[in-house]
Amino acid sequence: MDDTTMKLGLLMEAAQANQKVAESSLKKLKAATNELATVVREEVHRVLMEELHSLANDTKRASDALRAARRAANVRALVWSVGITMLCSAIPLALASWLIPSRAQIAALRARRDELAVQIADLEERGGRIDLRRCGDGARLCVRVDRKAPPYGEQSDYLIVRGY
Repeated sequence: MDDTTMKLGLLMEAAQANQKVAESSLKKLKAATNELATVVREEVHRVLMEELHSLANDTKRASDALRAARRAANVRALVWSVGITMLCSAIPLALASWLIPSRAQIAALRARRDELAVQIADLEERGGRIDLRRCGDGARLCVRVDRKAPPYGEQSDYLIVRGY
């Protein structure tokens, strides 16, 4: 065997040894990669579960806060509604009690009206429906007289008022 063949044989033997070492390293690398993938998967799963629990707790707190806010808003709306209703009812009642006369005042006014009606009827019977006006440039008070009736007084300066 010559020197070249020997070198080739040794070179082939070294290549095989390197190939076996490379295959062994690849198997170890695959095993390490599988272990690492498992560890990463478990860690991601653990972190994801923690974050999901945290998110669920935050969501529950937010939901509780929204419910409390809704209850407070409902109570506030109820208080405003009742307050406005009471105010809207109180204003007309106050105005009515201030403007509308009491029963005693109404009774007194009716009695006064009846008195005045009796007096008016009495005046009408006695010819009291005279026609008074303002006459002339000075707007002096004047009365319609009955020209057919005779004058009275020492100077005949009294005349009979014409009533209806």
